[in-house]
Amino acid sequence: MKRLLPIGLFALLLLSTFSLSAQELISATKVITLPRSNFSIILGSAAKYSVDAYRVTYTTPDINGVTDTASGLITIPAGNTASIASPTVLVQHGTVSTRDGVPSNLQGGYELGAFFSTAGYTTVQPDYLGLGDSRGFHPYVHAATEASAGVDMIFAAQTFFEQQGITVNDQLFVTGYSQGGHAAMAAHQLLQESYSDVLPVTASAPLSGPYSISTATVDGLLSDEPYNFPGYAAWTLMGYNQIYNLYDSLEEYMIQPYADMALQFFTDSIDLGVLHQMMIDSLTAQHGAPINRFMFQDSIIDAVTNNPDHPFNVALRDNDTYLWAPTVPTRLYYCMADDQVTFTNSVVADSVMNALGAADLDAIDVNSTADHGGCVLPAGLSTITFFGQFADFTVTSTRNLPQLEGVVAYPNPTDHQVQLLGVPDEALLNIFDANGRMIRQENLSSSTPTISVAQLPQGVYLFRLVAEKGVWNQQIIVR
Repeated sequence: MKRLLPIGLFALLLLSTFSLSAQELISATKVITLPRSNFSIILGSAAKYSVDAYRVTYTTPDINGVTDTASGLITIPAGNTASIASPTVLVQHGTVSTRDGVPSNLQGGYELGAFFSTAGYTTVQPDYLGLGDSRGFHPYVHAATEASAGVDMIFAAQTFFEQQGITVNDQLFVTGYSQGGHAAMAAHQLLQESYSDVLPVTASAPLSGPYSISTATVDGLLSDEPYNFPGYAAWTLMGYNQIYNLYDSLEEYMIQPYADMALQFFTDSIDLGVLHQMMIDSLTAQHGAPINRFMFQDSIIDAVTNNPDHPFNVALRDNDTYLWAPTVPTRLYYCMADDQVTFTNSVVADSVMNALGAADLDAIDVNSTADHGGCVLPAGLSTITFFGQFADFTVTSTRNLPQLEGVVAYPNPTDHQVQLLGVPDEALLNIFDANGRMIRQENLSSSTPTISVAQLPQGVYLFRLVAEKGVWNQQIIVR
């Protein structure tokens, strides 16, 4: 059995050992422009831009530290110009059914990233190892390579932005749903522990993720409760075997016919949905319900139950992603009725990470009645709102822009609206509260726009106009 390393150290070793060949951009091809109207029905006025999507390939180490070619998707607000800088969001995707069902092929939940880009962010969406263009079998919920694939793509994306003349600022957000929640947590930890000087995270929001792999997976194996997604355990086992050398033959862990079913998935003969159904049908025929523990050898169930140092238990613990303390605002959005990833993952992570000293972390149930599929939209919308408290879409540095002349704001103080005069064409208005958080952003099409402030609490606000010709700042007092 290979020696197990903590995820941050393991990923750092991979990255540092192969830094000369990893993180490099290989290719970028535009694949589609998605019109703003695709998003406005859900996001309303928050949908500000059409979205350009690029399929990219880049280098990253595989599970053995050998440089591999990986793929992913970058989305940007269409019309990104030098006067407006976008924050970057690392979006880690959820479980996919086939190796090609990934963001770079406009599948695998790429829409979450596109939602961010219509709101003004650039997004980086890796396909992960063993999916898309990379080699081999995907090491499912393997924290270290989920993290390294994401971080390496961020570095490769910086080259892409420079080549395309895309202006991004230094803000970096991290999110992802389901498996992507697990991957987002792993990537955030790696960024904080190993890259905080060059890629500091602004805020993070893992969504409905299996952060406690060792508890959730084992509980599922031992439970007498039906579970309609039995292929997950098989995929985890086969993926981890590549890294931790758990067995010589899958039948050491799984009985027949389930071992053969799993191997069909391993060789791409069937997809994940077919694997789930085959296992469900067989378990139901033999045991009356899809009780997952009946797929495994009695000796394995006994060992996992009674021996915390069994290699499978050790491998599972090595991929828990909640045993650390984020130093930036972090939200764990989940739904209590989730039928695939139990909500206790988020509750346990909240408790432990706060006990370890997390700076600003909260687990929030965004819809108590939504299942795993139904949780995607409320969790995603909550994340867009949460990130919006910190995001700054202005220029990378206003110090290098001249001050706009002739702009006037009145009345000031005010209690209901502000009239702006002398606004240049295609100006962007950002309003910041007294804590420096941007609370509103508007593209102004009129040279004399009227800005309502009736809904703002009393206080002092900074109005900032950014245009090609320069920048204008004015404090506005709302009474």
